[in-house]
Amino acid sequence: MAEPYFIRPDDGERVGQYGHRVLSELPHIEALELSFPADFEGVDPHTHPDHSDSFYVLEGEVEFLQDGEWHRAGPGTFLSVPPNVEHGFRPAGTAIRLLNFHTPNVGFIERLRS
Repeated sequence: MAEPYFIRPDDGERVGQYGHRVLSELPHIEALELSFPADFEGVDPHTHPDHSDSFYVLEGEVEFLQDGEWHRAGPGTFLSVPPNVEHGFRPAGTAIRLLNFHTPNVGFIERLRS
């Protein structure tokens, strides 16, 4: 990447069932704004062998799985999960909006498109 990447608040492709907003799809980072309703069942515990998965809570209450336990977190919370570490998340009774970063790019956004 030779030039800075810039996206405005209302820009970005919408992908997936819930209309997540693509913020960046560059070789070194995939970034999304994720939105889920309060009744979303969550993302089951899983690992990634090839990238870090990071989250920043923008709105709502989220439960993150960390070290085998669920931890409740609100706006302003940041979590970064290195490769091969089990994690998951789910709404804690409210709709949620998160920033999600995959570093490096491993095709997560492309999988959401299909």
